Amino acid sequence: MNIALTVLEIVAPVFLLAAIGYVWVRLGFEYRVQFVTRLSMTLSIPCLIFVALMETEIDPAVLTAISLASVVAYGLITVVFAVLVAVLRLDRGLYLSPLIFGNTGNLGLPLALFAFGDEGLGFAVVVFAIMAIWSFTFGIWIVAGGGNPLRLLKEPLLGATVLGALFLWQDWQTPTFVTNTLRLIGQMAIPLMLVTLGVAVARLHPRGLGRAFALSVVKVVLCVAIGWGVGVWFGLGPVPFAVLVLQVATPVAVTSYLIAEKYAPEAADAVAGLVVMSTLLSVVALPVTLALVI
Repeated sequence: MNIALTVLEIVAPVFLLAAIGYVWVRLGFEYRVQFVTRLSMTLSIPCLIFVALMETEIDPAVLTAISLASVVAYGLITVVFAVLVAVLRLDRGLYLSPLIFGNTGNLGLPLALFAFGDEGLGFAVVVFAIMAIWSFTFGIWIVAGGGNPLRLLKEPLLGATVLGALFLWQDWQTPTFVTNTLRLIGQMAIPLMLVTLGVAVARLHPRGLGRAFALSVVKVVLCVAIGWGVGVWFGLGPVPFAVLVLQVATPVAVTSYLIAEKYAPEAADAVAGLVVMSTLLSVVALPVTLALVI
């Protein structure tokens, strides 16, 4: 009973904020997703990442371990789903990227923060940054059928991650007034991302929901198994282990739909189906996963 209550206290704010975004759109109020997404991706999330890394008190050895574990986990997830897509004869450009990349930003970061505090957020930021780098290179290449991976160098997320890691490594700190400003900007990220998730789901036009549900179940089961196995293999402690498993178990990211809409608009509705079904499934799957690792 205590575990169930604890899990409910952690996940309820996440889904309630997403529900606010969903209801907001259904009531007919305006919400400019492109503006909010750009604000989040170019300003608030980079500030959140930089401050989280700069202020983290994570042991360097543990930080290295979860970084390597994240790389290995996403490498295994990529290989497993590439094989699955080939065996099922699914369209690789349509299904592979959404199955690999979870919603580690909109859902993973707030879930880690609510469950494990600033320590959990620090670990979650590392997993999110590695996923984002892989998504903005390999993920776009898969959907677009090509492209220049050097475009990642223009992403503020990469700069914030590198700069935050440098400050962490050298034990540097920005002046207090700068840190406070960056922290305030970064604090916008989590509520904005959650509300935007609800807005995006409300506006999607999904199709192929039967297949999307089946693939969503397969995704969460395989991702939890891979995250669990990699966490045990690297000997991660309780908090980094839990964060890794939760992050890789998050549902299909809304950014997968936005990327599909930009590079393969004919496939966007099918990707929308994956986003909707996996997000609905996560209402049950994430609390269960959290109960297993907490």
